[in-house]
Amino acid sequence: MPTIVMTHGAFCAGWAFEAFRVPFEARGWTVLAPDLPGHGERGSVAGLSMTDYAKSLVSLCEDLPERPVLLGHSMGGLVSQMAARRVSPRALVLIAPSAPWGVSGSSIEEAITAFGVHMVDPFWASAVSPDRHLMRHHSLDRTPKARRDAILDRLRPESGRAVREVLNWWMDPFMTTSVGAGPLPAPSLVFAGERDVVHPVATVRQTAERIGGTLRIMPGMSHWLIGEEGWEDVAAATLSWLETEASVVA
Repeated sequence: MPTIVMTHGAFCAGWAFEAFRVPFEARGWTVLAPDLPGHGERGSVAGLSMTDYAKSLVSLCEDLPERPVLLGHSMGGLVSQMAARRVSPRALVLIAPSAPWGVSGSSIEEAITAFGVHMVDPFWASAVSPDRHLMRHHSLDRTPKARRDAILDRLRPESGRAVREVLNWWMDPFMTTSVGAGPLPAPSLVFAGERDVVHPVATVRQTAERIGGTLRIMPGMSHWLIGEEGWEDVAAATLSWLETEASVVA
């Protein structure tokens, strides 16, 4: 059976895909949703880089019997992009992905967030606690209250270094989040929520163009496309695309 590796976003862990993975498994897919380094119950993310996250994903994929499909949400979408050239996945699915090095934000909200990250000190070697207020009103704004509260209770600290590498890429002389030149070596589908203020449509469109992917905008949806109202449509659209245009059939 084909394997799909689902990579979670910042402040989360593999549990973020508890619901989203179900339709895939029902269709015969093998689903892996690992915790990124330091994101387990007893782990520490302090000082970890996006490079550490990408290496972990590559290492997991190298141990698989065949090339998997990579799927990533938010920061996990960027981790998946960073790993893609080494993994050569059968297909790549990015859901509200963070943008790679060189793609500028398109909204005032993104600029304010990046500036706020820049002003936090010490930051490089720290672990940053999740901002429940921001998550509630921006990332989880269309998630039913009971599910939203359960998610908020499970959030974990994120690496300040990784957050800065993502949001302040222009200050990174090492180009940590670069995904290389030219399109990525796999058919790619990129989702954006029409109402997402974390990674707005205009920014996600730049990411899709950068990697040579197909953009799909989900009307009325926000950032938590893997669990907010309408997530089933995102999963169904992903499966349909994988089994038709990407020709990966369970």
